[in-house]
Amino acid sequence: MTISMYQASVPLFARGLASLKTILTKGAAHAAARKIDESVFLSARLYPDMLPFARQIHIASDFARGTVARLSGSEPPKWEDDEKTFAELIARVDRTIEAVKAYSAAQIDGSEDRPVTRPVRGEPKTFSGINYLLQYSMPNFYFHATTAYAILRSNGVELGKADFIGALD
Repeated sequence: MTISMYQASVPLFARGLASLKTILTKGAAHAAARKIDESVFLSARLYPDMLPFARQIHIASDFARGTVARLSGSEPPKWEDDEKTFAELIARVDRTIEAVKAYSAAQIDGSEDRPVTRPVRGEPKTFSGINYLLQYSMPNFYFHATTAYAILRSNGVELGKADFIGALD
């Protein structure tokens, strides 16, 4: 059995985004229960030179929707990164799930060799579709999703591995 580019992208991004939504929902509930201003969490960082929580969500969502768009041969529309609350970040993740799931297997499959050029450290880098997905996009998506999880967990939000992994099929 082989795995297609669609199977390796859309369902994995959708599942990871659903987990991010769970993490965001638990973060919002934690802040509300303890009467902590949400901005404390949204601006929290693991280390001073790392990006804040809200930015981690922006980047993870951008990688998910941008990757499937580029694999389909199109360029994703630009979204503003202006969310200031958990509710707004949850809405962004919902919108991202919809955007990712809007692509069909027919649009993504066969993109293994499609050239995708992206800036990497300020320089254009051209990937094959499969290398873009597996060596660049997926690692970046999971890095930012993991960092978002770790920021909330380090700030006392009760999260576990199952929240990150999500529901198993």
